[in-house]
Amino acid sequence: MTYRQLEATSGRQQGSRRRSSTPFTNEDVRPLTKLPYYHAMPTHPSPASNEPRRGSLACVGLGMTLGSHLTPLARSHIQQADVVFAGLSDGVVELWLQRMHPDVRSLQPYYREGKSRMKTYREWVELMMVEVRAGNRVCGVFYGHPGIFAWSPHKVIETARAEGFQAHMEPGISAEDCLYADLGIDPGRYGCQHFEASQLLFYERRIDNAGYLVLWQVGLVGDRSLGRFSTGPKYRELLVELLSRDYPLDHEVIIYRGATLPIEKPRIRRTTLRELPHVTVTSEETVVLPPSQTLRLNLAMRERLEALDKESALA
Repeated sequence: MTYRQLEATSGRQQGSRRRSSTPFTNEDVRPLTKLPYYHAMPTHPSPASNEPRRGSLACVGLGMTLGSHLTPLARSHIQQADVVFAGLSDGVVELWLQRMHPDVRSLQPYYREGKSRMKTYREWVELMMVEVRAGNRVCGVFYGHPGIFAWSPHKVIETARAEGFQAHMEPGISAEDCLYADLGIDPGRYGCQHFEASQLLFYERRIDNAGYLVLWQVGLVGDRSLGRFSTGPKYRELLVELLSRDYPLDHEVIIYRGATLPIEKPRIRRTTLRELPHVTVTSEETVVLPPSQTLRLNLAMRERLEALDKESALA
């Protein structure tokens, strides 16, 4: 398969985080140069020959871009595992993972329209724990960072540790990391708030419009069922209504999606807050609002700091 064909295949699958039902073969991915092999730190001591082997668990992040973000330690956890479970965003990425291990079990088929995602995530936890309890070394592989917008890795590690098994999370490069690089944002300059978009509608949250505002899963904003893969313009209208308390309607809005294949480029679209309900936003895309106000000096606190400096100088 050529790079152009591979890109087309990926494009068909980007509309959903579920794995496509389109079958793949090993011929669909070009061979990649192998990284040097590194031995992961053992998660538990080797049992004596007359003792049953204890299961263990490692949840690792594959990063966002195929092959480019995988760390040597995460690769080693994958290769040393007895069983690998894959919660990935792209069927091509899953196929690439299968080239590293003979027993990769996809978690994506457990998604279904109308089925609560929380039910799916609990099923993932039980699937992994069955193998851990059977004495296997289990590796859960997730796109990006395994602990960001990912309920199951946290829960399965908590469950495994509560039952006395060794469990570990290995971080990966997340969509947030890519966002900072691709949009040229330094979160330390003005500050940066991150919210799952629905939280702004479900709860009373305080927005600081002198810093960046990053909203995740705007394509699902307002979904209370956890069973849909998108919500419509009317839901985004409610979000805009709320955001208009802190931002003018002509304020710039950036819609961002990072690259998942080396041949791709990040997708960056710019619109206004007023137009956000009328623009298609997928669940994989992130919405960024730049600051709308300048930082205001805290004169009272600065005076107190100045007094402390003078005291320190006299001491």
